[in-house]
Amino acid sequence: MKPADETMMRPAALELVVNGERRSIAVGTLQEALGVLGYGDVKVATALNGVFVAANRRAETELATGDRIEIVAPRQGG
Repeated sequence: MKPADETMMRPAALELVVNGERRSIAVGTLQEALGVLGYGDVKVATALNGVFVAANRRAETELATGDRIEIVAPRQGG
């Protein structure tokens, strides 16, 4: 039995707008996008197409080409 072809298992690259910048990344969910974009363990707030997405909903929030993602990291100071 042959191993599965890895290219068949990866999602196609999506054309997204991340914080106003066009990006092409191969992800399926908002959680995956955060990991690819370097926000994997960082505490951030997220919105998809102008709607807030809670951290516990990111793994089930699927993305599509044209989606707009906003990622905001909290600031410290006073």
